[in-house]
Amino acid sequence: MPLSLTAEQKQTVFWVGVWTAFVCLLVLLGPVLTPFLAAAIIAYALNPAVDRLCRVRLGRWPLPRTAAVTVVITLFAAALCALVLIVVPVLRKEIPLLQAAIPAFMAKLNAALAPRLQELGVQVRFDPAGVKQIVTEQLAASGDQIWSALLNSARIGGTAVLGWLATLTLVPVVLFYLLLDWPALLSRIAKAVPRRWVNPAAHMAMEADALLAQYLRGQLTVMLVLAAYYSAALAIAGFDVALPVGILTGLLVFIPYLGFGIGLVLALMAAVLQFADWSGVVAVAVIYGLGQVIEGFVLTPRLVGERIGLGPLTVIFALLAFGQLFGFVGVLLALPASAVLAVALRHLRRHYLASAFYNA
Repeated sequence: MPLSLTAEQKQTVFWVGVWTAFVCLLVLLGPVLTPFLAAAIIAYALNPAVDRLCRVRLGRWPLPRTAAVTVVITLFAAALCALVLIVVPVLRKEIPLLQAAIPAFMAKLNAALAPRLQELGVQVRFDPAGVKQIVTEQLAASGDQIWSALLNSARIGGTAVLGWLATLTLVPVVLFYLLLDWPALLSRIAKAVPRRWVNPAAHMAMEADALLAQYLRGQLTVMLVLAAYYSAALAIAGFDVALPVGILTGLLVFIPYLGFGIGLVLALMAAVLQFADWSGVVAVAVIYGLGQVIEGFVLTPRLVGERIGLGPLTVIFALLAFGQLFGFVGVLLALPASAVLAVALRHLRRHYLASAFYNA
């Protein structure tokens, strides 16, 4: 007996098929959508600032949205440039000094470790000249070597280089137009939702938006607290580069592991260069170890995890799971994406507990 469908069921099957095909198309176009996705994430974070500026009145007229978007994007770009200007001078200052200080550091390492290792029957001697040569080749390549490497990279991976340049060019352009059309874009998305699902979808969207806003505020608080902690702790320990290294470590904490790793490497370089003994290295180990404990067990679980309804174990699992599934981008989006999924799962659980299947 052939299966007969009503007109409404046929329409449902048709539109489900259309949306399924659309999702599959988006998956296939994933590499092309990278700048659009990145711009959309940044636009979501910056849109509240644009809305606040639009409420500012110039005499009798509100500030045009185009002007508000321009101001916000300019300030965002200035913040990124400031971060680069903080990092680059530190690297340019420390890397040549590190190269010059390697022989003395290796001699101290030999003097400290070699006798103890010999007592254990291990014959090890560090070669300062060899290590210096390796580091020199890696960190202090001549201009000709750099240009030849760049040219070889361009010849071998020209398409990849052009792709990165296109992405970096497209992101600010897409970001500008997304912020400009954000209210109209949300209105079009709301109108695309089937009418019988409008109220539940709007409720879930508002709940997810509130959670993400709490996440952003919590993450910003963690960044500021850690930037102040690392800067103050390194300054108390007597580091000359306490302020730039501390600020960099704190501001990059939103990238799990990478921000901490960059700050730790810079602090260790400063310790090797500035201190004649091991006190600088010990100070860095204590400061950054304590910073990780404060961040991992106090700040992130309380200011970020609890605000979005995720416990410490859930936060750790989300970071590992999204990193495994989506790589580095997944690590960045693990907590906000988990917050949105938590909203959906809460509604699904509520529906399940009220269903006849559960109560039968």
